[in-house]
Amino acid sequence: SRGTPVPMQVLLLIRNRIEVNLQHSWSQIFTGETITLRCEIQGGEGKVWKYEWTAPNTNSPPTSSEYRTSRVSVSHSGDYRCRGSSDYLFTGWSDAFTLTVSSAVLTIEPNWSSFVIQEFVTFICDMNEGEDADWEYKINKDGREFIPYNTHKDYTLEISSKGDSGEYQCSGRKKSSHKTKNSNTVSIIALEVKPKAQLTTNSRDVPVAGKVTLNCSVNLSSEWKYFWYRGNKSSEPLTTQDAAPSDGQISVSQEGLYRCRAGRGNPVYYTDYSDPVNIDKNSEILVYTFVPFVLSEHCLYTTEYYCRKQY
Repeated sequence: SRGTPVPMQVLLLIRNRIEVNLQHSWSQIFTGETITLRCEIQGGEGKVWKYEWTAPNTNSPPTSSEYRTSRVSVSHSGDYRCRGSSDYLFTGWSDAFTLTVSSAVLTIEPNWSSFVIQEFVTFICDMNEGEDADWEYKINKDGREFIPYNTHKDYTLEISSKGDSGEYQCSGRKKSSHKTKNSNTVSIIALEVKPKAQLTTNSRDVPVAGKVTLNCSVNLSSEWKYFWYRGNKSSEPLTTQDAAPSDGQISVSQEGLYRCRAGRGNPVYYTDYSDPVNIDKNSEILVYTFVPFVLSEHCLYTTEYYCRKQY
């Protein structure tokens, strides 16, 4: 999968200091990715080599055996060559490795890796060349045409089954010249089981003049907001400052039956409700203060050692 930028390594082998073989993973990469070109001189063991590079879009190429570029752009497209030198010995130049950096980019909104049935994902295809209206767009899934060429750069899909999982890629075709460009791929996982919120608490008893903490979570990452309920399921979500909608934790001082659920997206997709948790409130306990025995008119009564003070 190439949904996120990944390192790319290209090996330039100079055999007997003359012949060049090229080994690489891809000849085309996409903007934002990282490349590493490596020059190796076979048969040159035991010598200390310096390296020269010819490359586009650089005024100071490295002198080491590796040529690394982070977050490549279209301007990095072109031919790359290397050669080595040790004392007064020079190898020949390697054959050119031609790198093509495509400016076509496929993004998804929202940018999640997994979706649940009835959620929506929008594919957005950018050619980054000319005007959007200059191009026709299509979307491929797992290497096969999914949405044929049309004039819309955006396409919204409602997840309907596990079969919507896959690798998606967009292609652009220029109307004037029929030139085509392919984008990066984006991986999507479709889940068939509706997630259920999990509710936990640090205590089921509210202390006198205190609070207990409730925690709500979902075993599925990405941008959930949490909604809290006291009473039956048909009740409205709590709207106190601590509760609506929260990042997954609230503190409560009222007794009652609590539930939570999570939601995300637009329109909002809700998980199932959590199992309820019953919170009880402790009764108030009267606390008396006793002081050492003192004969005083302020004492209501006395004992051998203590008297209760009158307030």
